[in-house]
Amino acid sequence: MDGDFFMYYYLNTFLIYSILGYLLETVVAFVTRSHFESGILFGPWTPIYGVGTVIIILLSNYLFMNLHLPRFYETVIIFFLLTIFLTAIEWLGGITIEALFHQVFWDYSDQAWSIGHYISLSMSLVWGLGSILFIYVIKPLLEPLVVRIPPVLTLLFFVLFLCDIGFTTYQKIAK
Repeated sequence: MDGDFFMYYYLNTFLIYSILGYLLETVVAFVTRSHFESGILFGPWTPIYGVGTVIIILLSNYLFMNLHLPRFYETVIIFFLLTIFLTAIEWLGGITIEALFHQVFWDYSDQAWSIGHYISLSMSLVWGLGSILFIYVIKPLLEPLVVRIPPVLTLLFFVLFLCDIGFTTYQKIAK
């Protein structure tokens, strides 16, 4: 496989799972009747899910190819590593949003075992379990879609995504 394939594969992955993350959080907000909005952008994407998904794929592929342990042990190792990585990304995302936009977008401080606004043990475990669910169930189901998206469509959505970042940043910082 060539470099263009990998570029489009990871861009497609990022975009699809950013949109699915947005949809997931919107459904959760509706079902729980909470009033939070998914993501900080105006468009229907929550990039932290796209970033997290790309990291899950890269790290799990690397470890599965190099650990050479029984699959159960590899899965346990991947669970713990991804729990740590994704928790760190959530923390970095939270402090970045707060620094740029002067807004606390989510707050776990009322949960047990939380560290500040952006990290809690229960959410960290959700990220770890979600990673394993993603690796073994979701990714195999959606992989055919990810690899079939035409490059022109990928580029169109990526340009829209970049425009949304620019517009959102301008709107929120100009306030």
